[in-house]
Amino acid sequence: MHLAYPAVLSALLFCTGLYGVLARRNAILVLMSVELMLNAVNLNLVAFDVWLSRAAIETLHSGQALTLFTIAIAAAEIGIGLAIVLAVHRNRGTSDIDRLRDSAEGPDDSDDSDDGSHGAAATAEAAEKAEATA
Repeated sequence: MHLAYPAVLSALLFCTGLYGVLARRNAILVLMSVELMLNAVNLNLVAFDVWLSRAAIETLHSGQALTLFTIAIAAAEIGIGLAIVLAVHRNRGTSDIDRLRDSAEGPDDSDDSDDGSHGAAATAEAAEKAEATA
């Protein structure tokens, strides 16, 4: 088997995953695209391991060992990523990446002045900022 076939398939899978990461708004689809990219890397690791093992007399199969390590890391990443996405969806009601904000951001509730004019201006300014980013 030629090395070009799995390399081309791996490149196509990786490009598809990269497009999914850059173009998708749903966090679960982004995680699936990252998994597709990791599977493309795994395909390359195994293909090059098989190709290099034909040339070497004593083989260590390091490509296959790295593939198992990558699969373990991908499983942990999906487990943690899915837990974060579900927690954010419960709190915010959406998993749209563009609509999510850092949890530290929010309207300023602190009023430093005694009169209410500064607090009302800050609230109006925060509302304008929210409308501009929406």
